[in-house]
Amino acid sequence: MHNKPIPFEEQEHPIDPVIRTEINATLQRIEHSHDVKVLFACESGSRGWGFASPDSDYDVRFIYVNKLDWYLSVSPERDVIELPVNEIYDVSGWDLRKALGLLRNGNATLIEWLSSPVVYVADPVFLQAIQAAAKEVHRPERSYYHYLHMAAKNYREHLRGDVVKLKKYLYVLRPLLASLWIERDMGIVPMRFQDMVDALISDDELKAAIAELLVIKRRAKESELAPALPVINRFIESELARLENVQAIKTEDVDFSVLDRLLRDTVMNKLSE
Repeated sequence: MHNKPIPFEEQEHPIDPVIRTEINATLQRIEHSHDVKVLFACESGSRGWGFASPDSDYDVRFIYVNKLDWYLSVSPERDVIELPVNEIYDVSGWDLRKALGLLRNGNATLIEWLSSPVVYVADPVFLQAIQAAAKEVHRPERSYYHYLHMAAKNYREHLRGDVVKLKKYLYVLRPLLASLWIERDMGIVPMRFQDMVDALISDDELKAAIAELLVIKRRAKESELAPALPVINRFIESELARLENVQAIKTEDVDFSVLDRLLRDTVMNKLSE
């Protein structure tokens, strides 16, 4: 018996094959027009997290490397490439030096990219190296406060009414679970939302409510309104209140030289191509 295929709108990480081809072509055009090499490109946002709506856009994020001369200029040049945003695409990338600097500062968003379940381009040697470097310089306290602040802010602004946008639950739950992940010292936070749910949620009623929310979110439009969900609200409120008094363990004596080596090696390897 053949398994019945999952409808596109119900898939966890829905990427239309036609769209994927267009995204890869766009990345190639960026390489030619900017004279750079895209080292890694992935899906961020709801399609990477696993709860995209049918009308969600494609959030493409990438890391690129310039030629050697670009890094030897006295005057710094622009280190971001951004394409105009439209209803379908949101495409932007960071130069390697900028990306590694953000990694040094504990940028949680960049760390998420490195575990995205949707990858468009990946230099395997580079990806393995930057993932290893991210583990070496990981500063969980930076990510912890980033996620906790995001969860509390989104809850205050979007989930206090009797009728709410369903997608806002997931924009509170995901950073809240990320905070719990770090509190429990479970390592780098994964991008995939379901990984955190499976590892952190043991209450059957809550787990069922989140599962139902995901099904609805994948079928509904981004602006869909619905009555508040008491089971999920209680969990959010209790954990936010508890985490207000929890301090993340600060990382001491981090050796960032691995980032300098990665920058030099990657730029020089590009020079030899």
